[in-house]
Amino acid sequence: MIVTRAPVTVRYAETDMMGIVYHANYLPWFEVARTQLLREQGFPYRQLEADGYRIPVLEVAAKFIRPAVYDDNLTIIATIREKPPCASASTTRCGAATNCSPPATARMPSATCTAAPPARPRRSSRG
Repeated sequence: MIVTRAPVTVRYAETDMMGIVYHANYLPWFEVARTQLLREQGFPYRQLEADGYRIPVLEVAAKFIRPAVYDDNLTIIATIREKPPCASASTTRCGAATNCSPPATARMPSATCTAAPPARPRRSSRG
């Protein structure tokens, strides 16, 4: 299993009138962790695109467990559970850096696929 952690501090602009993080703001945080995980594994997204690869998110769903609020320090955790030839199952979760139960504020399972134009899956030569 491959894991990365990306810290995020909730900005005021990311909250709604109730002071809670607006639900759509979790997705950019999940993307920050996903691209960081790729970079740490030697696959910066910019280089993947230059090489003709695309890694689209094929499915997004989020389960909101508890609210995050302004100035919370969160840790976004991206995980790849397996290393298949094309599609990879990954989970991204967002959790507060404090001791709370449950520790997660949201979870997002997603499936991705490496493809080259014209959207035909192909194996990476890197492994």
